[in-house]
Amino acid sequence: MPRLALYALVVCVLSVAAAVVAFAQGSLLGIVWVLLAGLSSNMTWYYARRAKALRQRDAAAASANR
Repeated sequence: MPRLALYALVVCVLSVAAAVVAFAQGSLLGIVWVLLAGLSSNMTWYYARRAKALRQRDAAAASANR
């Protein structure tokens, strides 16, 4: 998994934990944490899929050059 996807995954997990704590304390700030979790989740998915597509493209190019 690429580094940016791992960073986004860490941010996602931490923001979910922060949202749980915020809602448990009765704070509506948890809504912001939920939104950040959604954004970072999408970033994780994007960077992981992008890396996979690049690996497949490179493998196809390498096999075509043989």
